[in-house]
Amino acid sequence: MRRKTSEKPSGTSTVGLKRMGARGCRDCGAESKRPAPHPGPRCASHHREVVRERKLRAHGQRVEATYSITSEQYWALYQAQNGRCAICQRSTGASRKLSVDHDHKCCPGPTSCGKCVRCLACRPCNDMLGRMRDDVDSFRRAIRVLIDHPAQSVLNSLDIQEG
Repeated sequence: MRRKTSEKPSGTSTVGLKRMGARGCRDCGAESKRPAPHPGPRCASHHREVVRERKLRAHGQRVEATYSITSEQYWALYQAQNGRCAICQRSTGASRKLSVDHDHKCCPGPTSCGKCVRCLACRPCNDMLGRMRDDVDSFRRAIRVLIDHPAQSVLNSLDIQEG
């Protein structure tokens, strides 16, 4: 089995790494002994930090291009909602950023004007809004089902007839 040139063989020093072609992290400094196996060259910690920043920047650009709101406005909405989905209040957007919900009647195309943005919602809640087609009556019926349990009256009447 062939060893990658960036892997540190056991029992070798950092000087041996330099000779093998591995580099030190550009962000840690020249005196650092941390190997830099990632492009850049960066150590694992700095590589994760750069990737995180790149993802945040890409998210901000996508939000601005699609919904016509800046990254600062997105995070202001996030803070105004106490860092949670506006609907379920459970999701924080830690693993997947909260979606920007907007009124499709205002802007039916793939982009939004920014004036029809309603809230930040997690993916399941945003999908629920889409499936209900933003119909308020559908939501009222769903609330009635949650409160009244209409199936129970039917099931109870069947029990009385059988008994």
